[in-house]
Amino acid sequence: MLYAARYGTISLVAHECSGILLLPFFPALILLAALWGGSFLFMRIAAPVLGPVWLIELRVLIAGLVLLPLVLHRGYLAELWRHRLLLLWVGCLSAALPFTLLAFASLELTAGMTSILNATVPIFAALIGFLVYAQSLGWRQTVGIALGFIGVVVLVGLPQDDAAPPLLSIVAGLTAAVSYVFAANMAKHRLSHVPAIVFVTGSQLGASIVLLPLLPFSIPDQLPGTVVVLSVLALALLSTSLAFLIYFQLLREVGATRTLTVTYLIPVFAIAWGALLLDEALTLQVFVGGGLILGGVALANAVVKKKTVWGPDG
Repeated sequence: MLYAARYGTISLVAHECSGILLLPFFPALILLAALWGGSFLFMRIAAPVLGPVWLIELRVLIAGLVLLPLVLHRGYLAELWRHRLLLLWVGCLSAALPFTLLAFASLELTAGMTSILNATVPIFAALIGFLVYAQSLGWRQTVGIALGFIGVVVLVGLPQDDAAPPLLSIVAGLTAAVSYVFAANMAKHRLSHVPAIVFVTGSQLGASIVLLPLLPFSIPDQLPGTVVVLSVLALALLSTSLAFLIYFQLLREVGATRTLTVTYLIPVFAIAWGALLLDEALTLQVFVGGGLILGGVALANAVVKKKTVWGPDG
């Protein structure tokens, strides 16, 4: 979850969320990585039962409603309403679209593999910044982009490899990363003055509105069991609402550079959760491909972290 958002995006107005949580840096960073890594586990459990659209509708709606009282408490309701159309658009690009694509990818891919694809956000940010926004690329970013795409090729496997993951699921995961990048640029240029709690609450509620018309076309075939219900609640309450509050605290207390180290920890936790709780295989393909991608992310981040503040949520 972008990212993100997602993988969410916001500038350093994160001080508006200060005082809600008070955690030391290292425990907060580990907890954030565990929560965002856990989002891929929860999607892997719930998506096959509820389907991607219903799962993400529940995720963003619950998360937005849980955060809404904080908006009211801070007296930001008018601010939320004033920017409702932009928040709707950003909610589509930073939550509705990428979350749904990642949930779709999780139908076929392991939690670890989906999280690695989600980690390509800084690589695409550097590439799109160069191609679309005329930002310069240094040699580190160029090598980082190349490493990242080599890692994706390794992760996908050779065409004749019977064990290769479904290409459509890979494309969905990478498209989610691209969506986070465009959401980040829109937020930076149009919503950088908006308080963080308004941004994330409005984007989650906006995402729920975007997905609403799709619900009748993807009604689940079965009622969810207890494990699926708990996974949905954990995804919304822990991996979205709570994770964003921790993320904002880290941005305020230690800055973007140290906070963005969470990018490298999320796949570690996602792989660990999948292996421990879902018995997902730890293959050489995942380690080599994931290692190349994260190496590319480290190099690409050298320019990305100067330009945007990014939450690499699944």
